[in-house]
Amino acid sequence: CFILNNLGLRLGSIGLDCFAFLFLPVARGSVLLRLINIPFEQAIRYHVWLGHLTMLLFTLHGLLYVISWTIEGNLLKNTLMWVDLGVGHFPGVITLAIGLLMWMTSLPPVRKKKFELFFYTHQLYIIFVVFLALHVGHFIFGVSAGGIFLFILDRFLRICQSRKTVDIISIKCLPCGTVELMLSKPANLQYNALSFIFLQVRELSWLQWHPFSVSSSPLDGKYHLSVLIKVIGEWTKNLRGNILNSSGANLHLRPQTKITASVEGPYGHEFPYHLMYENLILVAGGIGISPFLAILSDILHRTREGKPCLPRNILIVWAVKRSNELSLFSTNDMELICPFFSDKLNLEIHIFVTRESQPSLEEGQVHEATNFSLPVSSNCSMSVLVGTGNNIWSGLYIISSTLGFVILLFLLDIFYINPYDISSWSYKGLLLVICMLASVFIFGGVVVGLWHFWERRNVAREAFKDDRIMVEKMQHNEIVAHMDSCQQKLTSSINTYYGSRPDFKDIFGDISEKWGCVDVGVIVCGPPSLQTSVAKEIRSQNIKRQRHHPIFHFNSHSFDV
Repeated sequence: CFILNNLGLRLGSIGLDCFAFLFLPVARGSVLLRLINIPFEQAIRYHVWLGHLTMLLFTLHGLLYVISWTIEGNLLKNTLMWVDLGVGHFPGVITLAIGLLMWMTSLPPVRKKKFELFFYTHQLYIIFVVFLALHVGHFIFGVSAGGIFLFILDRFLRICQSRKTVDIISIKCLPCGTVELMLSKPANLQYNALSFIFLQVRELSWLQWHPFSVSSSPLDGKYHLSVLIKVIGEWTKNLRGNILNSSGANLHLRPQTKITASVEGPYGHEFPYHLMYENLILVAGGIGISPFLAILSDILHRTREGKPCLPRNILIVWAVKRSNELSLFSTNDMELICPFFSDKLNLEIHIFVTRESQPSLEEGQVHEATNFSLPVSSNCSMSVLVGTGNNIWSGLYIISSTLGFVILLFLLDIFYINPYDISSWSYKGLLLVICMLASVFIFGGVVVGLWHFWERRNVAREAFKDDRIMVEKMQHNEIVAHMDSCQQKLTSSINTYYGSRPDFKDIFGDISEKWGCVDVGVIVCGPPSLQTSVAKEIRSQNIKRQRHHPIFHFNSHSFDV
């Protein structure tokens, strides 16, 4: 029993050390992640790995104590024990039970098939943290308090940002079932072509937030950004159903369609790394073409305006299941963005339609997207609390919250704990959690309020706000009207293959002979199998490369929540 108790104690201590880092990767707008240049979509995998390891250690920790107490014959007594001085067992039992529930529902088979179950059970993390503090007390809980405090800072800022509703300037329903939303944003909200946002539609759910890659370049317009949403789940299906009323094969607009949207973000890489390479290969699967449309638009705008832009040779490899998905390219009019771009940019596009052996009879016919605009209110664009990258306000927010936390602990110790001789470990642990929350809500909240006031004054300075929204709406409609000519001009650079998948050995081998000894940036956005295939081929090409062959640099732009 002595050995089991000591081994259980050590495993619990190691688990608490892992838990200290568990919340850092999921702080989406964390200054720490920005400093080490790890975007949220890549940091999330560390949260998954740490979560598995932490719960494994906590489970073994609890199991060893249960075995020891069973041998001693006082299992029930020790399980329900909750002492003032020392570790309380009963809060630990509740913590472990909640942790196991979150762990089981986060496993890939459950998460992919029952995402809502995973999402809602993961909100129990609040109860988990509170009962962990009650279990170990203030002193031991301090080991993991730093990471939790940084997460609270980020979470409060995201709550403040997401309270604001955002205007949807226009909606376009493509023939393949994908929906394009154009969202209003202030001019000083910064993002790049590799950014993504979290979108909430309150008519569907007040709790669910879904990530979508931005499909527009920041140079497309100062006051909007766009996202492409493919119908692949219940939430996206309900979103499309809320926009359109399907009746057989015909789609009819619902009168007075109402969509109340809120946005968190944008998030992603601080630096647009697609501009680092003179030679680019963009590999996409299905809706994974969305960020590459933004990249292509960004490069074309920079080429036209003479801004710094390295890419000169671009190869796009896109695999789709059905030919109706090709309409996604209609959202990007290259000739309108940069006239005669083919004189300045070597662009080649290979499209693989995997589940059709030959072009359909409708090939060449124009399938028009369903477009309509929604009424725009006077001041409903995204909040800049996360997206500006304003280090001054972010720094003030962190410093004020941290100082507030220290001040509250000092006041609590002077005026409450010492005078009233508070000695309970569990109670002190609970007070520590309350101080963390109060410092962010009170001291950090003051800075956030001033930040929001500063944002509103900047927005108020923007002249002719209503006029520029209407101008952008007209520009959007012009793009739609210009779709036919766009498709004709792209025909020469697009090669479409039916009934086959991309042979990356041939593709990269051909590029090796054609481009010579250069650095080639390869960005992949698609399912894990596609990323694995590309990564293996790149590794193979780099290992056996000749002196006159290029060096391929692999980058992934996909993440799985």
